[in-house]
Amino acid sequence: MGNAAVRQRVMQRLEDDLRIARAVLQATHEAATHSESKAENKYDTRGLEAAYLADGQRRRLHEIELALAAFRNLPAEVRPEGVVRMGALVQLAQEESERWVFFGPDGAGLKVMLDGQEVLVISPRSPLGQALPGREIGDEVQIRVAGRVQTFEVLDIR
Repeated sequence: MGNAAVRQRVMQRLEDDLRIARAVLQATHEAATHSESKAENKYDTRGLEAAYLADGQRRRLHEIELALAAFRNLPAEVRPEGVVRMGALVQLAQEESERWVFFGPDGAGLKVMLDGQEVLVISPRSPLGQALPGREIGDEVQIRVAGRVQTFEVLDIR
């Protein structure tokens, strides 16, 4: 499993999400502008609700476009050289479990499967994404999430 393959999988997932978001935006826009959405009285809010939904979908579409552009702007081949940096695939141990994370420019929370392993995308805005850059194999990272301290050990960097 390499970082280039994970990056490709993440970009494919974002492109799939983009197609779906475009279709949903079109449907919500049509619902908001349809003649049946016109208010029949001052308490009828169908049109307003549909417009809010369309606006939310428009924002979601924009977020996906930004994430996809950020991944496309990553260098084609990232060589972490034993240090966590943008575009690195990192294996972490936490207590009795291990997990893979991909340190990407955006798309935090996105999960993809590669070689039977789940890979979680983290971004620089996340607590883990703020703590990992510059770390090496064997380093421990502590983050505080919801008032609880979590400790991770860096096992591998690709």
